[in-house]
Amino acid sequence: MALFNSIFTWMMKKRIHQIELFQKYPYEVQTELMGSLINKAAKTVYGQKFGFSNIRSVSDFQKQLPIQNHQDLFPYIDRIMHGEKNVLWPTEIKWFAKSSGTTNSRSKFIPVSNEALNDCHLKGGKDMLSFYFNNYEDTKMFTGKSLVIGGSHQVNQLNQNANSFYGDVSAVLISNLPWWAQLVRTPSLEIALMDEWEAKLEKMVENCLHENVTSISGVPTWAMVLLEKILAAKGADNLMDIWPNLEVFFHGAVAFGPYESQFKRLIPSNKMHYLETYNASEGFFGIQDQKDSKDMLLMLDYGIFYEFIPFHEIDSEYPKVLDISSVEIGKIYALIITTNAGLWRYRIGDTITFTSLNPHRIRIVGRTKHFINAFGEEVMIENAENAISVACMKTAAEISNFTAGPRYLNKGQKGCHEWVIEFHRRPDDLNRFTQILDETLREINSDYDAKRHKDIALVSPIVYVVDPGVFHNWMKGRGKLGGQNKVPRLANNREYLDEILTLIGHAHPPDN
Repeated sequence: MALFNSIFTWMMKKRIHQIELFQKYPYEVQTELMGSLINKAAKTVYGQKFGFSNIRSVSDFQKQLPIQNHQDLFPYIDRIMHGEKNVLWPTEIKWFAKSSGTTNSRSKFIPVSNEALNDCHLKGGKDMLSFYFNNYEDTKMFTGKSLVIGGSHQVNQLNQNANSFYGDVSAVLISNLPWWAQLVRTPSLEIALMDEWEAKLEKMVENCLHENVTSISGVPTWAMVLLEKILAAKGADNLMDIWPNLEVFFHGAVAFGPYESQFKRLIPSNKMHYLETYNASEGFFGIQDQKDSKDMLLMLDYGIFYEFIPFHEIDSEYPKVLDISSVEIGKIYALIITTNAGLWRYRIGDTITFTSLNPHRIRIVGRTKHFINAFGEEVMIENAENAISVACMKTAAEISNFTAGPRYLNKGQKGCHEWVIEFHRRPDDLNRFTQILDETLREINSDYDAKRHKDIALVSPIVYVVDPGVFHNWMKGRGKLGGQNKVPRLANNREYLDEILTLIGHAHPPDN
């Protein structure tokens, strides 16, 4: 323990100067980073096509390079996966993160270069620990093991001549952790990388039950499934009876708010801490760096150049694009990234808002394709999760999962939002829960409130309560169990709603 404390104390002191530098000079650090990325990739296939050697400024960069999505870059990524080199990035790429993002239903493969692995993903993990150790100097985290809940990977069959792999980004990271991190991690590597989620769960329970677990890392939804199984296997009331030294949960991928009360019930300790990270297949972007705030510091020196599209211009053919010097607090932006793995002006699909500009701290608001705006109400994922959290708190409910979408106007029938919710503990009054959900959305979203005023365009929402296991079965049917996979919270169409309603025997929505 003393050794690891010394290591992270040294690491944090070494990093403080670098972090202070990008906090003080964000535009300069980002501009210099953009230049280095362009220079390094100038002779790649992509660099030659778009004239990287002629780029001298951020303005040149934005004029010469188009904004891309995965579909645009897929032909280049496919060439890399087949073994071609120097396509998007000059160094060899042996790893690909199989994205489980909810932007579309098809899998996406994201190149992970050695630079992205070491200078972004793993660096972010080290900084996460450094911030935690700096905030909680009395930590005893390294007296025990870290329970890491991740995905799986497999050999890249498209390139038979190279040692190439793809899988969930969590599996890519677990496979490349430094020796000291492997020593303090559980379960075993063999179990951690199993590809069959349900069998993996059982093995993880067996493997971790008797360990001295002091920290947990993972997606809240899947972590909750595992922890409930561990409690059942042990016959314990709470996790402190099993792991009395448990002190922190490092979480990301989905909002923690709707699950916070469940974790506090399972871990009834005032010494338990929760720290959020923003780590995606495409890169590690942000870390909660303060004790008293859930906002995340945008990490500006991880080999990622950031750009931002104002939310109202997301669907514009020629959107206004801002750099770090021009963003404003409280505005919603779609995130555009250029990375040290060859993603050039790439639409990641997330929307964020800045809560501070000195330094630049952010919150994740939602997905560019995951909101409800069928009636001009512009309900974002953050709105939905906040409203769900309040409704649960006021009705003694706990959720497992949910999704929502619109019921369209039809033959004089007014529209509404339909919610499909699986509760871990049902509300004491479902009608009251629905009312609070609606009222909270009206309080936090003026557009929704305007459409709900006197039922002008929207009437009260409809809530379907589904039995335990419905979302599990739905996700299993979509091949999206475990790892970094997330239930899509909102959709501006009925794709997810109708699939689940059909699954539970409601082929058509009821009238209000």
